Amino acid sequence: MAHRARSVLAIRPFRRLWGVTYLCSVGDWLSLLALTGLVASLTQDYTAQSFAFSGVVLTQLLPGLLFAPLGGLFADRFDRRKVMVLADIARCGLFLSIAVVGSTLWLFIGNFLIGCCALLWIPSKDAAVPNLLRRPDQVETANQLGMVMTYGIAVISGAGLYSLITGISTNVSLPFGTSDLGIARFILTINGLLYLTSAIIVATRIPELSTRAPVVPKPADKDKPKKSGFLSMVKDAGHFIRTTPIVRGLLIGMIGAFAAAGALVGSAQLYADSLRGGQSAFGLLFVALFIGLATGMTGSPKLARRLPHNRLFGIAIVVAGLALMLVALSPHLAVSLVTVAVLGASAGAAFLTGVTIIGTQVEDAIRGRINAIYQSLMKIILAGAMAATPVLVGLVRPHEISMFGKQMTVDGTRPVLLGAGLIAALVGIVAYRQMDDRRSETILSDLVAAIRGKPRRSTGLLIAVEGDTHLDTSTQAQLLADWLRGPNGREVFLATDPALDDERLHAVLTGASLSSARAHALVAAAVRADLVEREIRPALDRGALVVMERFVDSPLAHLSVAAGLDPAELEGLADWATSRLRPDITVLLDRDPGTLPKSPGNTEHHWHVQSVLTDMAAADPDRYVVVDGDGTMDDVADRVRLAVQTTLAGRRLGDLVPERAS
Repeated sequence: MAHRARSVLAIRPFRRLWGVTYLCSVGDWLSLLALTGLVASLTQDYTAQSFAFSGVVLTQLLPGLLFAPLGGLFADRFDRRKVMVLADIARCGLFLSIAVVGSTLWLFIGNFLIGCCALLWIPSKDAAVPNLLRRPDQVETANQLGMVMTYGIAVISGAGLYSLITGISTNVSLPFGTSDLGIARFILTINGLLYLTSAIIVATRIPELSTRAPVVPKPADKDKPKKSGFLSMVKDAGHFIRTTPIVRGLLIGMIGAFAAAGALVGSAQLYADSLRGGQSAFGLLFVALFIGLATGMTGSPKLARRLPHNRLFGIAIVVAGLALMLVALSPHLAVSLVTVAVLGASAGAAFLTGVTIIGTQVEDAIRGRINAIYQSLMKIILAGAMAATPVLVGLVRPHEISMFGKQMTVDGTRPVLLGAGLIAALVGIVAYRQMDDRRSETILSDLVAAIRGKPRRSTGLLIAVEGDTHLDTSTQAQLLADWLRGPNGREVFLATDPALDDERLHAVLTGASLSSARAHALVAAAVRADLVEREIRPALDRGALVVMERFVDSPLAHLSVAAGLDPAELEGLADWATSRLRPDITVLLDRDPGTLPKSPGNTEHHWHVQSVLTDMAAADPDRYVVVDGDGTMDDVADRVRLAVQTTLAGRRLGDLVPERAS
């Protein structure tokens, strides 16, 4: 964990953004305390003062409830750095105006507008983070660092700064006076300056926030006119959610997760009373919840190396629901503390995994809208569950029962928590089924591998196209990749690295003054090792379909025939170079070498190469699909498509390919 964090923080743009996140998060927590104190100072009525905290929180949440997709639209339509700068400047001005005006009405109006600015700032920041990193596998660590900053370091700093200012105000004269009203105004002024500092840093020190990933148009969209209006962007986001199972499952899962969290928070006080623990039990439950959250966010990246994110998210939601059901049935505080900690750990893992999925598996052009919907859905469900829980709890009259010799109170909190846990578990199952793209591999095998500490298998699929000639394999690999993309929008990565063609490889060998066959084999292995680590492995981890021409078998066959090298030694070298990565399907183009437009002297070589490839296929029939390579380019392409579709259907992976075989 420490090594991964250091590698991410070594990236200067991200490190600066992390510092900006600290300033804004301190400002957020500080404003919550300062505005609550200011409301209490501006009102004399006891009832109004009792609603000070909830009023401040509500006006911060209200923009997310009313204008959910707005921040995402701005993040995807405009320069994200400019959006963040303008939002920070606006927040600075609003905090200063609240401090100067000193009106209760303007406080709530200004706080609402501040929430609107945050609604613009957060999706732009979250959508820009993946573009600042060097590799997709760093997104999870970056999200983890962001959450540690927002919900850990910033909370402590904000509360500490608030306590420091209020503590020294009795001995030091502040610009706005030493009364509670003056202290609140002074803190709001500091808050405004924090956001102004953030705006200056973003505008002058992090120009990389304006960077966007290049948009690769899908074949079906090339002839469509491009629409960029707000309404069309909203429709595009809705269409993307409806047609993308992983995002659809992600949003479905969040409904269950935050409904359960809202039910727990909304009934926590009465639940603590039912355990006969009072305020001390209430405090311990919240400590257990946050310890669990921290544990889940810290441990989920390690677990994600053994379980794919697509499966980990749904499993975490299900475990959270089951844990909440155990919380509802708990007869003792000790049991409740353990189950609440498990619930918190599952929720933390689910939240971090969800943000990571958006950062790594959603394209940059729509990432801002998905982030905004994800964050807003969290607030809507959480607020709705917290509001509905007290009403539902009040429908059940409390009564006393004895369990295991202990007296306990059964009130409305128990059935509400039990129902919320059941709903969360069922929704988690639905989300899991939506997101799981590894139907051929059971979840039990993944869980056993995770418990044993084995690294997880990639979520993607590797298809290799092998054959005697480079022209045949490159042509058929290109056609196969174009067909696999189809209309379902699944990512298909065509691995045709130019370093593997004969001219580039010859240039490398000539420049290094290498002439022996063994040296040639080592260079070819080095090129493949770099390609696997740099492109193929990350694409498979993203869940992509990877089509690779002449992955290992064809070069191995050519080297063994041309140089007389031991095939077993070459295969061992290939295993070491690729970390034993083998294709899920190898399509072998079985072409008559006599039909090749080659000189007569090369015909015997091609016959030997084709014979070696055929022997490889015969030795491993489960992995190979032999296709007749004679005929026109289109005829061979049709045979390749049919063979791949039939093989995937036989492995219960038919949803990965288009419906038509031609």
